[in-house]
Amino acid sequence: MKSALMPVASLLLGVALLLTGQGLQGTLLPVRATMEAFSTLSIGVMGGAYFLGFTAGCFKGGDLVARVGHVRVFAAMTALASAAPLLHGLILEPITWTLLRTLTGFCFAVLYIVIESWLNEVSTNENRGMVFSTYVMITMSVFAIGQMMMLMYDPRELYLFGIVAVLISIAVVPVVMSTAPEPQKPHSARVNLARLFRISPAGTITSLCSGLTNGAFWSLAPAVAVGLSGDLSMAAWFMSANVVGGALSQWPIGRLSDRVGRRPMLIICAICSSIIAMLIVTRGNATGTSALVTLGFLWGAAAFPQYAIAVANTNDYADPSEYVMVSSVLLLMYGLGAIVGPLIASVAMTYIGDTGLYVHTGIFHLVTAMYIGFRATRRTAAPERQHLDFNESLVAASTTSQVYEEETQQELADDAAI
Repeated sequence: MKSALMPVASLLLGVALLLTGQGLQGTLLPVRATMEAFSTLSIGVMGGAYFLGFTAGCFKGGDLVARVGHVRVFAAMTALASAAPLLHGLILEPITWTLLRTLTGFCFAVLYIVIESWLNEVSTNENRGMVFSTYVMITMSVFAIGQMMMLMYDPRELYLFGIVAVLISIAVVPVVMSTAPEPQKPHSARVNLARLFRISPAGTITSLCSGLTNGAFWSLAPAVAVGLSGDLSMAAWFMSANVVGGALSQWPIGRLSDRVGRRPMLIICAICSSIIAMLIVTRGNATGTSALVTLGFLWGAAAFPQYAIAVANTNDYADPSEYVMVSSVLLLMYGLGAIVGPLIASVAMTYIGDTGLYVHTGIFHLVTAMYIGFRATRRTAAPERQHLDFNESLVAASTTSQVYEEETQQELADDAAI
C-alpha cells in the first residue's frame, strides 16, 4: 500500500487542502445566504448554477489541458477558484453569487480532471482501485473537516471566506512541486445516451436520480439544518454527519454489491434513504440535535454510495470497449440531475417549508427503488464473472471519469475480456 501511495502523496495533499476549502465553502454559502434573506429559490438556483458550471467544465476542461498542460491549468483554475469566495464575502447579491457559483463549478471540474488523470497516470492496473478508494475516502473526510471549520468564526464576518480562499490557493503548491510524471493528453469520450440506456436503463435512471437528490442536498441542506434546529452550528454538524456516513459506508456497501448483486443493494439503499428522509420530514422539527445528526449520518450512508454502484452495475453489462462512454454519459446524467434537483427542491421548500428538501429526496429515491425493481422483472442480473470489481468502479465513478485515460481504459478492457 505504501509503495502505491507514495508517488501520489503530494497530489493527495493538494486534494486534501483543496476540498477542505470546498467543504467549508459548500456549507458557508447557503447559511450566509439564509442570513442575508436570500429566497429559497435563489439558493436553489445557486446550487444548480454550480453544477451547470461543473458540467461545462467536464466537457471543456480537456481542451484547456490539451492546450497548455496540466500544471498551468491547475494553477489558473486554483487562482480563479480562490478569488470566488472573497468576492462572495464582498458582494452580497444573489445574481453575483449565482455567477460566482457557476465559475466555481467550472474551476473545480477542471481541477478534478487534472488530479484524477494524474492519479491514473501514476497508478497501475494492480493498485488503481486502492489508489482511488483512498482518494474517495480522503475527499469525503476532508469535506467533513471543512464543514466543521464553519464553527471557527461568525458566518457574518469575512474570516471564513478568507480561510476558504487560503485553503484553495495553497492547494496548488504540492501539485506543482510534485515529482510525479505529468499525465498525457486526456481523451474525451463520445456521448451516446441511447446506447447507454440500452446497456443499463437501471444505471441510467439511478445516475439521474442520484444527481437530483445529491445536487439538492449539497445546495440546500445547510440552510435546512439551521431552519430545523434554529442553531447556526447545526449546519456544520449535520453536513459533516452526512459526509462521514457516506465515507464509512462506501466501501462495505460496494463490497456487498460485489457479493449479493448491484440491484438488490441499490434497492435497499434507495428504500432506506427514502425512509430516513420521511423520518426527517415528520420528526425533523421535533427531534433533538443529536437525533437529527444521527438521521443525517444514516441518510448519507444510504444515499451517497448509490452512484458508484450504478456505475458498477452499468459496466457489468457493457462491453469493455465501452467503459469510457459509459462512465462519461453516466456522469452527464448525474450532472443534469444535479442542475435541476436544487431548483425542484427549492420550489418544494417554498411551499412545504424546510422539510421540502427531504420530500424531494424521498420521492426520487423511492422512484429509484421502484424502477430498479421493475427492471429486475425484465432482465436477469449480469453473471458474476462479468462483474467489474467495485474498487475499479470507484475509478469509473470518479468526478471527471470521462477523462479516464484511454490507455488505462484499454487495460481494464483487456482484463475484463480475459
